[in-house]
Amino acid sequence: MTISELLESVRRVEVRTNRLVNDTMVGAYLSHFKGRGMDFEELREYIPGDEVRDIDWNVTFRMGRPFVKRFREERELAMVLAVDVSASSAFGSLLRTKRQFAAEIAGTLAISAARSSDKVALLLFTDQVELYLPPRKGRRHILRLIREMLSFEPKRRGTNIPAALAFLNRVLHRRSIVFLLTDFLHSFGPAFAQPGAGRGTVEEIGLTNARHDVVCIHLHDPRESTLPTAGLLTIEDAETGELLEIDSSRAAVRERFANTNAERLAELDRAFRRAGIDTLRFSTAEPFAQALQAFFETRRGRRRG
Repeated sequence: MTISELLESVRRVEVRTNRLVNDTMVGAYLSHFKGRGMDFEELREYIPGDEVRDIDWNVTFRMGRPFVKRFREERELAMVLAVDVSASSAFGSLLRTKRQFAAEIAGTLAISAARSSDKVALLLFTDQVELYLPPRKGRRHILRLIREMLSFEPKRRGTNIPAALAFLNRVLHRRSIVFLLTDFLHSFGPAFAQPGAGRGTVEEIGLTNARHDVVCIHLHDPRESTLPTAGLLTIEDAETGELLEIDSSRAAVRERFANTNAERLAELDRAFRRAGIDTLRFSTAEPFAQALQAFFETRRGRRRG
């Protein structure tokens, strides 16, 4: 991609995501994440009516009378866009790849956050951290994030979600909103454990969610669930290079492929549901803005309830 083509792509994504934010008012719903992060404000003596759970027992013991910690809501939040740029993200059976799709979704979220005066950070990862841009504000920063999501050339091909989240837990010192955008194609096995990665994917997401506010955005291409009737096909795993030859003209082969992938998606859903992790699945074949808006509305209802 030439520089002029890249700039045109960035501009196209900016225009499209601005329109989506304006049309669907996604930015308004980001306010429903606010209030989750708290800053320490003061330590003072207990007054009848204070929450017992706010008592600082260490200070109470030392002083011989009860003291409570007081907090205030953070006036702004940081949004972190954790985007999988492994080799499988370059796949796209339609007009756009999963990586281009991720850039549109993340761009919409970033512009929404900017409208709410929140900072935005970017993490690009494969099986290692490829790029981290700390939280900042401003249109120039947002445009850089979009540019990096579209054009960054990763050094590695694999995927390691736990390592990416462990990195965020080290560098984020305040509670943040973390949007994890990935296809989850290489998150198999018990609790989606990955060889040599320590904790499993779901466990690491759960731990990160306890410290921050994690929303998983599962990017899915329809060709990953259904095979065309195209005779003998050689399928390559983009991340491992493994080749598999199949006869797609046979109905039994197509059915087995579809069933295997349906169970994979169902297993993923069950694991996240058990862990209480918010998850959205977006298909590259369908628009995402209305589903994103509906998610924020549902989340607002949960917080009121």
